Amino acid sequence: MEAYTHLLGLYLGDGCLSRHRRDVYALRIACDDSYPRLIDEAEESVRAVHPSRPVHRVQAVGYTSVVSYWKHWPCLFPQHGSGPKHLRSIALQGWQREIVAECPEPFLRGLFDSDGCRVANWATRTVGGRTKRYTYPRYMFSNESGDIMRLCQEALTLLDVPWRMPRRNALSVARREAVARLDEFIGPKS
Repeated sequence: MEAYTHLLGLYLGDGCLSRHRRDVYALRIACDDSYPRLIDEAEESVRAVHPSRPVHRVQAVGYTSVVSYWKHWPCLFPQHGSGPKHLRSIALQGWQREIVAECPEPFLRGLFDSDGCRVANWATRTVGGRTKRYTYPRYMFSNESGDIMRLCQEALTLLDVPWRMPRRNALSVARREAVARLDEFIGPKS
């Protein structure tokens, strides 16, 4: 179940399904070459979800696609459709919602591994007439799909992790306790 929710998060972020001959579908997860650990974890999740199918790595400029062929990928990812995800409705089926509710951590890990990051943010404050700079870690998640953004928000809310929206397509988790909670199962990409 955890492998599926992780793979669902990766699929919603950087994944796609494409139809081939004989109604076989290719699941592709595009992974940035800067993060080899994430490529390995994407491959592990695909293998865990469907262990009897081979998993391939296809190199491209700056990224590696983790690819697996199977007729039933659309059954596991009914969000599949034509066109960019942010231009169509993305909703989880009831059975998917139940699985994400049971395992929100790997789902969030997949989302943040694909469309998020952990960064050092900074702010300045005037203290005693002097400007002081404070640096603190925060997580950012960005996605053009309002539906995918809501799924991320819902999963964070399930875990009581406070978040805010500095822009319509960006989510921030910056409170110390919240960052520490995400560090337990997401952490830096490298």
